[in-house]
Amino acid sequence: MKTALITGGAGFIGSHLCDLFVKKGWRVICLDNLLTGSLENIRHLRRRRRFCFFRHNIAQPTCPKGRIDLILHFASPASPVDYLLYPIQTLKVGALGTHNCLGIAKAKGARFLLASTSEVYGDPHVHPQPEEYWGHVNPIGPRGVYDEAKRFAEALTMAYHRVHRLDTRIVRIFNTYGPRMRLKDGRAIPNFITQALRGEAITIYGSGRQTRSFCYISDMVDGIYRLTQAGTTDPVNIGNPAELSLNGLARRIKKIAGSPSPFAHRPLPTDDPKQRQPDIRKARRLLKWRPRVKLEDGLAATIRWFRPRV
Repeated sequence: MKTALITGGAGFIGSHLCDLFVKKGWRVICLDNLLTGSLENIRHLRRRRRFCFFRHNIAQPTCPKGRIDLILHFASPASPVDYLLYPIQTLKVGALGTHNCLGIAKAKGARFLLASTSEVYGDPHVHPQPEEYWGHVNPIGPRGVYDEAKRFAEALTMAYHRVHRLDTRIVRIFNTYGPRMRLKDGRAIPNFITQALRGEAITIYGSGRQTRSFCYISDMVDGIYRLTQAGTTDPVNIGNPAELSLNGLARRIKKIAGSPSPFAHRPLPTDDPKQRQPDIRKARRLLKWRPRVKLEDGLAATIRWFRPRV
């Protein structure tokens, strides 16, 4: 039986990956310090024989006993609210946490996958963003703690690949949504849904003309799994290239939720990107992957999950 170690496994994407690997017959070790993750996300797995949970901060050294075949490093605050609240922890998990995970992978002879992010592209000057684009990032701005932590993590991953011949993968994750997002996550979709279901004003930052591309969680974890099985060590974008303004997103959520909420505009946060759209030609070619869930269907499923929790 193969074993996967998933850091940040009690988080939004991490918990769905735990589900996927358990379903595929893997033994899963879920490691999370619960800074932003939740035991509720993995409660249904706790009694499964092939699943075990350890509460640990991966920025501190550890080495689980026994065989490990694959490490998926997903531990990190991942929303602006989180990494502005926990800037040092974000930098530590990106640097020290990645270093510790790579050390475990080296010791165990395991394949290693780094969860990177579209934030490595910053406020991009190239649109859509291909993997070859180096980005436009403010390293000392408030968002820099997350952007630069992930850029450093990518550099460290590639250094271990080149120097120690470690078998590595890097996924650059674009905006993802679905069940198990936190109500106070701080990102657009959970904010809009929570406000719409409560009948509160839907808060849109800036003009609302800035664009994002949203990928449903089932498509995301499918793409990540395919990357773990692929032969490439270069970064690969996983996301949905269907681009939408935040104004358009807010209108769709309001309609699907059947909400009377008005819209309210607030000043745009510092260094907030104006455009975000993945170039997924590499994923299509190498992974035979493309997103399949339509935005309306994904939003409806997400709203159904949020409704009893709001």
